[in-house]
Amino acid sequence: MAELKLPTEIISLPSKGLLYLKESPLSKGELEMSYMSAKHEDILTNSNFIKNGTVIDKLLQALIITKIDYDELLVGDKNAILIAARILGYGADYSFKYTDERGNEINTTVNLSELKEKEIDESLYKAGINEFTFNLPKSANVITFKLLTHGDEKKIEAEIKGLTKVNPNSSSDVTTRMKYIITSINGDREAKAVRDFVDNYLLAPDARALREYYGKVQPDIDLKFIPEDENYTGEGIAIPISLNFFWPDAGI
Repeated sequence: MAELKLPTEIISLPSKGLLYLKESPLSKGELEMSYMSAKHEDILTNSNFIKNGTVIDKLLQALIITKIDYDELLVGDKNAILIAARILGYGADYSFKYTDERGNEINTTVNLSELKEKEIDESLYKAGINEFTFNLPKSANVITFKLLTHGDEKKIEAEIKGLTKVNPNSSSDVTTRMKYIITSINGDREAKAVRDFVDNYLLAPDARALREYYGKVQPDIDLKFIPEDENYTGEGIAIPISLNFFWPDAGI
């Protein structure tokens, strides 16, 4: 009997691999993924994974064939893998409900294969270096910053949870994220200096300008769709990502 193997596909990464170290397999700008099997569906029903919020990451790690460090994945590249996993598992058509501008609940279906990668200005990238320089417009301070990885997101989540336990009434999402994004302030790369700057000297207009520039340079998949409504005037509605995204029958 011939050896049976799951079919695989090569998935392109929005970053084109430009920001990864040359030694990383991710620097090739693509990776190999398996089609989803019934065994992979067992991951989606694992109550422990669902409870601790790791079910999607466990699934993606099981589907990725290329030997990578999953924590190295840029968030935008991870989004592309997430979309590819859904298409390989259950097809491109994804049906869900959303609330329109008038407050009506609408049923719609989006073809995930039609989602586009954001256009990136490669002239802003230095091969193998995940770092960018930005002049804060209000304070004139010069910072460097990096694009967040899956590993960074895990650290941010853990830190926010810890801070919330200490002070349940506190809200530190914005500042905590900035502390991981910013890598230096006026040439000072000490973590203590960066954290002190974010806590005490980062002006709101500068923080907003940095977020806007971050969005400009971040490679990603555009996870929004434009409703088929001639009266719609927005910039797109976010496609909801939940357990049902990967398992259409999860609610049955």
